[in-house]
Amino acid sequence: MIITPIIMNNILVTGAKGQLGSEIEELSSEYSQYNFTFTDSTTLNITNKEAIKTICIDNNINVIINCAAYTAVDKAEEETDLCNAVNNTATDYLSSVSKELNIKLIHTSTDYVFNGVNHIAFKESDIPNPINVYGKTKWLGEQAMIENNPSNSIIIRTSWVYSTYGNNFVKTMLKLATTKDRLTIIADQIGSPTYAYDLAKTILDILPKINNKDVEVYHYANEGICTWYDFAFEIFSQTNTNCKVLPIQTKEYPTAAERPLFSLMNKSKIKNTFDIEIPHWKISLSNCLKKSK
Repeated sequence: MIITPIIMNNILVTGAKGQLGSEIEELSSEYSQYNFTFTDSTTLNITNKEAIKTICIDNNINVIINCAAYTAVDKAEEETDLCNAVNNTATDYLSSVSKELNIKLIHTSTDYVFNGVNHIAFKESDIPNPINVYGKTKWLGEQAMIENNPSNSIIIRTSWVYSTYGNNFVKTMLKLATTKDRLTIIADQIGSPTYAYDLAKTILDILPKINNKDVEVYHYANEGICTWYDFAFEIFSQTNTNCKVLPIQTKEYPTAAERPLFSLMNKSKIKNTFDIEIPHWKISLSNCLKKSK
């Protein structure tokens, strides 16, 4: 059965004050074919199904881009109910309303749905097995969306997100370097950073091309592979920051939540399906740093 793409004019963006949502809002002026409604936790409670339905009907929403998430990985180990409400229950409600009102839903998820026990990049077909509360709630949200199955909708898993907006690893490193002459950074967790601007632009570019009956899952991160140590080293190198980076193992830096040691994702599916190119992480980091000046 061939599904005809729905006409898209009115887009609801949740989590608009976060990194990805902020990048979409900045880019929105370049996509004048769309009318955007930007919301955050103060203007839309996504854990209230009726509130979601009301705003969609009132604004004749055709597309929802869900950028909202509980992302405090360590804090989630204690605030399990809140984390589950935002990452799981809200996704269930958003996808249920999307199904009912024939709305296209783009939902963002995470590499942390995987346990990190691998030596080659994870594919969308690999079975998730999260090892922390954050990853578990995001995986439950994915399952809820797939069960509700709104047409013309996708899940995009991403990793190590940073931006000129919000709090992130890049900003933290540069801030710490102003008061410290050396930092110890984990060198045995492997993945790839994602510049939120690149992901935001990709989402807006592929919107008209999304045409699938059942929910599809895609992976998106910048090209290349690195550790957090490599990432920090490159941040300081590109900014000529005089701060020495020393590599340590995960076991030397205990945290409340366990992290996957390997969460590199294979991006072939999204590149081939939508005919897109993804920049290397070092190039995107340079673009972000230039924009921050």
